[in-house]
Amino acid sequence: MSNLHAPTIPSGPTTAPVTNGNAARLSITELQRKKDNIEGELKALGGVLDSHGVDMNTSLLTRDGFPRADIDVAQIRTTRARIIHLRNDWKDLMALIEKRLHEHFASLEDDDNETAAPTNADISIPRDTIPGTLDRPFAKVNTVVENSPAATAGLKPGDLIRNFGYVNHENNDGLKKVAECVQGNEGQNILVKVSRSSGTSRPQELRLTLTPRRDWGGRGLLGCHILPL
Repeated sequence: MSNLHAPTIPSGPTTAPVTNGNAARLSITELQRKKDNIEGELKALGGVLDSHGVDMNTSLLTRDGFPRADIDVAQIRTTRARIIHLRNDWKDLMALIEKRLHEHFASLEDDDNETAAPTNADISIPRDTIPGTLDRPFAKVNTVVENSPAATAGLKPGDLIRNFGYVNHENNDGLKKVAECVQGNEGQNILVKVSRSSGTSRPQELRLTLTPRRDWGGRGLLGCHILPL
């Protein structure tokens, strides 16, 4: 029992703090690459938990209070600790990316102001809109309940989901992985990339932050209905 908590996978940070001076000097593209690396590691760690048939909330003890013998308790504890650490890194990184995007769009608006007074159309770019490599949509938002976590995040009926956290068109398993991502991230931020019809030939590409929770006053953790494509 003395080795119960001994790590069986590497523990501790493998990425530098995202708020340090080095990160502050990175470009938006480099920050997004760091974000993708964190999401990739979170996906791999999620696979470790899946291989044991557990999630972040599964009890590791028997009814008598002893460590379960059917799973590698030490590895699961270490994996969970690493996931929590990475989620915090991801949250800090997203805050930094959002700050940099605000600065970027603000500078563009300043440049426009030098040549012409802005109109509503000039300043209506959503704060979460950014260019980038796009995955193929794999799901569509059917309905969104008012005042739900989905509504708060900005999801709307008709939105096409390209990414839901670590889930994409290649690994969604008929939306099963979306449900697992939601259950495993209750109270945590999930990055959702969606494509939204804008009434023009080119759809609007958005990056939304969704936080699953139970206390919003309705059923489920999201308050929306999603259909596979």
